[in-house]
Amino acid sequence: MKTLGKKIRLLRHQQGWSQEDVAKRLDISIPAFSKIETGITDVNLSRLEQIARLFDMSVVQLLTFHDPDAVEKGTVEVDDVSRRLQEREHDVIQLQKKIIDLYEELRRCNP
Repeated sequence: MKTLGKKIRLLRHQQGWSQEDVAKRLDISIPAFSKIETGITDVNLSRLEQIARLFDMSVVQLLTFHDPDAVEKGTVEVDDVSRRLQEREHDVIQLQKKIIDLYEELRRCNP
């Protein structure tokens, strides 16, 4: 229920609505709506349908809705980790070259 609550909160913010605005539209108290957003209250199907209609979505769309910013953030994090990994791989290759050079120098000094 916490995931659903986060989705509802995100949709509410995207609309620029306060908890009071949504509570009035759903004809429930602000604390009751707050409990839905925080996942404290389980939402029954009729309330879920009401919330979905409020955001001009189907129940399925509401339940499967994903935050595009979170997806984008995840992509950025993967790209950043990949870039850092490539940098470390480059560093390892440079260190391996140095070890080989030092080993060769040592062999030349001690035949």
